[in-house]
Amino acid sequence: MEYALPAGMFAGVLFFFWGISTMLSGGGAGSVEERMARYAGGKTEVKSGGRRETRQRNLVDPFATLSSDVQDKRFRIRVQRDLARANLKLRVSEYYAIRIGLAVGLGLLLGVLRDPLSGVVGAILGYFVPRLWVGRRIGGRLSAFNKQLADTITLLSNSLRAGSSFLQSIELVSRETPDPMGEEMGRVVREVNLGLGMEEALSNLVRRIRSDDLDLMVTAIGVQQQVGGNLAEILDTIAFTIRERVRIKGEINTLTAQGRYSGYLVAFLPIGIMITLNFINPEFMQPLFTQLLGQILLGVGAVMMVIGFIAIQKITNIKV
Repeated sequence: MEYALPAGMFAGVLFFFWGISTMLSGGGAGSVEERMARYAGGKTEVKSGGRRETRQRNLVDPFATLSSDVQDKRFRIRVQRDLARANLKLRVSEYYAIRIGLAVGLGLLLGVLRDPLSGVVGAILGYFVPRLWVGRRIGGRLSAFNKQLADTITLLSNSLRAGSSFLQSIELVSRETPDPMGEEMGRVVREVNLGLGMEEALSNLVRRIRSDDLDLMVTAIGVQQQVGGNLAEILDTIAFTIRERVRIKGEINTLTAQGRYSGYLVAFLPIGIMITLNFINPEFMQPLFTQLLGQILLGVGAVMMVIGFIAIQKITNIKV
């Protein structure tokens, strides 16, 4: 029993750092077919060499079985899409290895240093903090992409007026603009060079970058390719529309900032106070979790906090 906690902490740390090292090394390379599928987006059949090849692959990737299990789940596509939007070169199994390892390690660490309740809170935080970090990374990348989009469209329009083709214009954008715009446009160029049509490559771009302004641009380009017209003038009109939307959104965010931060305060201040009091005086917080009246109060308080947070977000979320 005395070796159970150190062994569990070691396993959690091992899971966590294995996932981190895989991410820093670019993730599992996979076969040529798998790497081509990342760009082509189609279904490729990977030939198997029998049990010996499978055994060798499992020796190289000890989480290959976990990967196959996770790939059978419905949320695999959604998780892969979130990782792609966050620009994280991780498999689904590696992502969950990081979350499980961090949850186990932090939970056992706080359980040993503090008390079992702190261990449970640490395990929950360890499991959900990577998801929150991925969400913030997606939001930050989307915000940076939207800020670059208007200037990118203007650059595309000027390049078309100079006599370049649309693909050459996108390649120019991939060279001249910083990330994330340059990286995403470079991926569009690579997909077209690998045999995808321009419409399909742009659809993949919209799938990776969930932006309404980008969707507007891609839709206009698709319509122009079908019915014809001056694409440079269309792009200038879209750039003007996007700049006006960005300006109006900025004014709305300024006017609703107080309300939005009030919602965050209502939602997260009680949770922060509860965690702080649990660290300072665990005995004081025990009745909330052990007695029926305390559990009822926690449930009612949680429901009211969620209702208040959702109501404030609905009020301050103004569509443009």
